[in-house]
Amino acid sequence: MPEGVRYKILCYFGAALVLAAAAAAPAIAQFPPAPEDQPTAKGKKGAGAAGPSINGNWSGQLTQVGSQTPYKFELAINARGAETKYPDLDCTGKLTHVGSSKSYVFYVEVITKGAADKGGRCPDGTVTLSRQGDGLAVGWFGALQGTTVVAYGTLKKK
Repeated sequence: MPEGVRYKILCYFGAALVLAAAAAAPAIAQFPPAPEDQPTAKGKKGAGAAGPSINGNWSGQLTQVGSQTPYKFELAINARGAETKYPDLDCTGKLTHVGSSKSYVFYVEVITKGAADKGGRCPDGTVTLSRQGDGLAVGWFGALQGTTVVAYGTLKKK
C-alpha cells in the first residue's frame, strides 16, 4: 500500500476516534444510569428502560472530514423505519436498525437514489445517532473508491 494512502487512512481513522471520544463525554453526562443499572430492593436488576426518543423528522448539515463545505442532511425516523435525504447531493437512502445502547442507535444505510456505484455521488455507509439535548448528533462512516469517508453533524427536529 503506498505511503500516502496509508497516511490518509490513518488520518481518517484517527479523526473518527477523536469524534467518538468527543461525543462520548457529553453523552455520558446527558444519560444518567438507567433503571436496569440500579439494584432493586431484592438485589435483582429492574426492567429495561428506553432511552430518549429519536423518532421524528430531523434536518441539519453534515461536515465531511477533509472538506470545508457542509451539505444538507435530512432524516425521518418512525415506527416503519428510517430514511435519509441529501438534498445537495441528490441522494436518498434507507436505514436498517442494527443495534442500540443506552446512548446510541446504530444503522446501516443503503443509498436508494444517487448511489455512487450507479453513477451518483453517495456511497452506502453506517449511521450512529445520539440525542444531544433537543438535537440529534449524527456520525456517518463509509468508503468510496477505497477511501475512508467520515462525516458528522447535529440535527434539529423539523
